Amino acid sequence: MVLLKERISDFCILTINRPDALNALNKEVFDALDDFFTIHKNDTSLRGVVITGAGEKAFVAGADIKEFSDLNADEGAKLSKRGQDVFFKIEKFHVPVIAAVNGFALGGGCELAMSCHLRIAGARAKFGQPEVNLGLVPGYGGSQRLIQMIGKTRAMYYLLSADMINAESALQFGLVNEVVEPGKEVERALEYLHKTASKGPVAIAQTIELINAFFDKNTDGFVREYESFGYTLGSEDAREGATAFVEKRSPQFKGQ
Repeated sequence: MVLLKERISDFCILTINRPDALNALNKEVFDALDDFFTIHKNDTSLRGVVITGAGEKAFVAGADIKEFSDLNADEGAKLSKRGQDVFFKIEKFHVPVIAAVNGFALGGGCELAMSCHLRIAGARAKFGQPEVNLGLVPGYGGSQRLIQMIGKTRAMYYLLSADMINAESALQFGLVNEVVEPGKEVERALEYLHKTASKGPVAIAQTIELINAFFDKNTDGFVREYESFGYTLGSEDAREGATAFVEKRSPQFKGQ
């Protein structure tokens, strides 16, 4: 199987399982990711997802270039849009999705990591968009998300040079949230998810939507915020949160 799924309590660990190909993204991997995030779109029992790569060398070292060789321009555009559509599903997922980056995250791997809500990197992780080395440009959102995360000046440098970004620089630039000892990436991601799982599920989902709204040119984030505030205020979770606060106890949220 190209995508391994391990359910641990309220969380799911997804492992890209093509270690002999450094977990390169191919059609099968995209189909498996698409299936998971479509099937679980409204899964209220799920409180967080971790995505990582099999083995110690790579999170995902890129797209499977062998699938590119015979494509014409129209087919290439469709392939790119397909990848973007899958990554948008991850970016818009209703619970936190964390990339546990355990090695190379290059090309499509960097794009996959950036589509996740958070990134925990091992100290040996390396990020980059090396497409210009092949006479290509990023196809799965890399040219846009890298700017969002590290700014235009730095993104221009790395997109044009194809240089890799090491873990410490990625942390300094704001590309990753934390750097941990190699092998501890998934463990740390699960620790964070245990923290967010104690919060109101309705509020968590709405917060993810609000953050994404900032980057949506067709959405007024401030309008979206007051609508979301009203929606959460009218929820059972909000009533439970207020009651628990007054009663000085931990809230028992139901995601309603």
